[in-house]
Amino acid sequence: MSATRRQVLARTGALGAGIAFTGALSELFAGTAAAQPGGRSGYGPLVPDPDGLLDLPRGFRYRVLSREGDELRSGEGPVPSNHDGMSAFPGRSSGRHGHAHTYLVRNHENRANGRVPVPTVEGLTYDPEGKGGCTALALDSRNHVLSERVAIAGTAVNCAGGHTPWNTWLTCEETEDKAGTNGYTKDHGFIFEVDPVDPHRTGAVPLTAMGRFQHEAIAVDPRRGVVYETEDAFERPFGLFYRFLPQKPLGGRGSLRAGGRLQAMRVPGVPDLSSIQETGATFDRIEWVDVPDPLAAETPIRFQDFGRGGITHAQKLEGCYWGGRSVYFVSSFAHSDEGSAADHFGQIWRYDPERRRLTLVIVFGPDTDVQLPGESPDNICLAPSGGLMVCEDGNGAQHVFGVTRRGEVYAMARGAQNIGTEEEPEWGEFAGVTFSPDGDTMYVNCYTPGTTFAVTGPWRR
Repeated sequence: MSATRRQVLARTGALGAGIAFTGALSELFAGTAAAQPGGRSGYGPLVPDPDGLLDLPRGFRYRVLSREGDELRSGEGPVPSNHDGMSAFPGRSSGRHGHAHTYLVRNHENRANGRVPVPTVEGLTYDPEGKGGCTALALDSRNHVLSERVAIAGTAVNCAGGHTPWNTWLTCEETEDKAGTNGYTKDHGFIFEVDPVDPHRTGAVPLTAMGRFQHEAIAVDPRRGVVYETEDAFERPFGLFYRFLPQKPLGGRGSLRAGGRLQAMRVPGVPDLSSIQETGATFDRIEWVDVPDPLAAETPIRFQDFGRGGITHAQKLEGCYWGGRSVYFVSSFAHSDEGSAADHFGQIWRYDPERRRLTLVIVFGPDTDVQLPGESPDNICLAPSGGLMVCEDGNGAQHVFGVTRRGEVYAMARGAQNIGTEEEPEWGEFAGVTFSPDGDTMYVNCYTPGTTFAVTGPWRR
């Protein structure tokens, strides 16, 4: 049984404060580095930042890489708003910036009324009326910004995505708007590939075979090349969990344009994953059903007829990552008053493709206090220390939480930029947490006001 959040969480961000959950954390970290034995979990209490941007444990420091509204170093226009999903890539000696140590690709989840849109750039713009897209930063070994430029423009609601084994970024549109809606001139709801070194190599080409729906995140099986996709739908019928079988698996940059088959996951006898509440619950013989119309020309995919047995839905499918021999995906929350079969404030599921086995690894709540931090996990990533980093997207103060291999939860960062009032403070969510290839830097975004941080310090190996 999970304790109430009041029992395990202090608003001060003290050591030991964190997320209330039940589950077997050891399953999350297959294939990661071993955690340091002994000692305390986490890095100590969070220290208030005198500059009012980001609270970190003592010994850690941050550098602001970029803020919305500032000028892009390329001169293409202002830094766009709504910083969301992000990934870090190793520098390439053959790239335009041969001395770059790390490349970052960052999503901008701008809708039609986005505050600061992604500037349109010739050869990188899909729909001139789309306000979303990605920007790319090249950094040296000390996290100084060498360049910052548009990587793709004219897309919409670029929420999350994921990296490929060939070091490109797949950016996902979290919308189903078609041409003629919200002023768009083209259909939206696609995945686009972005080369972090030279975006013109990938251009602005939708990967139509991977489906048109409210995309959130992806993860690629590095051995088989199968791409897993989450759908962030919070209205009935809820989203689906997909896999894409490429014609050219692991074919490198541009290979996903060759097409493939899109399938949705069916858990026999389980129409709604929120109905499962017991951690460790396991389902074998998972089925994958071909999507009738991946382009959703007339009917959104989650409404389509999947034949006898139907299909399995889940509310707010968000983060997705590959670890060991399995893919993990997050359901951020489920509310019965919105049509879910049961309530929770977050689930993490594990799917083992070799065994065709699905396991519920963690449940967050619902016997937790949603007025305190910790509910609604969103973007997640594996940390070099052997644990997990979780971006919070809930009520109250916003944190990046760490989870050790022993199952201990600690506050790693807390947003200090008050976007509300002194009487009713409010903080923007965190997103896009990722680590540099050498593991020495954690990069993370504050969604509002759009801010990208590089965090360095005594990371444990």
